[in-house]
Amino acid sequence: MTKKYFNLRNQVFTLSILAVCAVSCGGDEPTEDQIEEPTEEANSNNTQLMEIDGKVFSIPSPVQTAMLIKNAGTNYNKDILNEPSKVTNYSTNFKKAINLGIYGADLGYVTMYDQTQDAISFLTAVKSIADDLGVSSAFDLELVERFEKNIGNQDSLLVLVSDAYKSSDRYLKGNQQNDIGGLILAGGWIESLYFATTTAEMTGNKDVIKRIGEQKTTVYNLIKLLTPYYSKPEFTSLIDNLMELNEIYEQVESTYTYVKPTVDAENKTTTINSTTVVNITDEQLKAITEKIMAMRIEIIS
Repeated sequence: MTKKYFNLRNQVFTLSILAVCAVSCGGDEPTEDQIEEPTEEANSNNTQLMEIDGKVFSIPSPVQTAMLIKNAGTNYNKDILNEPSKVTNYSTNFKKAINLGIYGADLGYVTMYDQTQDAISFLTAVKSIADDLGVSSAFDLELVERFEKNIGNQDSLLVLVSDAYKSSDRYLKGNQQNDIGGLILAGGWIESLYFATTTAEMTGNKDVIKRIGEQKTTVYNLIKLLTPYYSKPEFTSLIDNLMELNEIYEQVESTYTYVKPTVDAENKTTTINSTTVVNITDEQLKAITEKIMAMRIEIIS
């Protein structure tokens, strides 16, 4: 393997970390008033934290959603993924950033099912978009090598995801690109919810349906995260769609109990101990499924 090829392969691999993970936990322990109502009963394996302008947002991990879907007994379904060949269709930074999140969730999905050839295609798409956005230099080689050495060790990978997020977060903030970071996050979440609703429709799996219902506060958090950019036309449409989705979720019964997070400084993880109990009806699930499908079609078109 030539040095040039090795460096390119590792650069692509770092970008996959950014796209798959989008956000992770880390930093100082958030205070109670900083936590924007965590989206689910969660721990460091299920939920990630993103800090924007001093506020911490709790967002479910696309990788863990993919794992939940696989554990539901669902077979690999390439048809639910965005086509990597569409990458050349995305000409604006908005489209590139939000589809970087989409492709990141797709990459997490194909990786979870050990689909190596498809993973290569999505890695290529991720690299193309990340290069265009100027975020391909967000990671160093040491982080990539640590990631590769720990493939198969989920706990270690979660710690590395945390390091990857902090590296990309510093990069985006340093270049005044909080809007790009928010779009990557939103794209990954929308794709993950699309996976979940598609799976629920096919299987009726109760754990997957519960995960869908738990996204009630995530919608609210994403709206708050993106609202500062509402005046930008493409953001306006996205936020309006999220608000319409939020109206559906407002009908979902949810009981939230706050419990102080636990911070593991040594492993650089934050455990969300709060719990959310949800009750979602068939009609509400159908409405969420239809809305998220419409949103996704608009995003990937």
